[in-house]
Amino acid sequence: MGIPSELRDILLPNKKGVFVASPAEERKILRTEQCTSEGVRAGFKAASIACVASTVPTLAAVRVIPWAKANLNYTAQALIISAASIAAFFITADKTILECARKNAQLEDALRHKQQ
Repeated sequence: MGIPSELRDILLPNKKGVFVASPAEERKILRTEQCTSEGVRAGFKAASIACVASTVPTLAAVRVIPWAKANLNYTAQALIISAASIAAFFITADKTILECARKNAQLEDALRHKQQ
């Protein structure tokens, strides 16, 4: 059921919806996007460092330690390296986003108290 697509296109030509965000909401959305992109950037940096930091000892161990040479095939090596990288990405991105959100909340509180 619902609204036919032809009628919907006539009523809502821009397809953005009928709601318009207030300036405060637009600022909040912009800060949220900035926090997310900052978190992704920091997470990527941490994942890159963790990749190198886990690759060197893993590959060295496979070449030198007899147990690792016998039991760690290419898949196991890739899993060790990628697990470290993935964990570093998500932990760092989460911390960065939460820190940015905390700063934004403190800023909003300060602005709200300043207006009163």
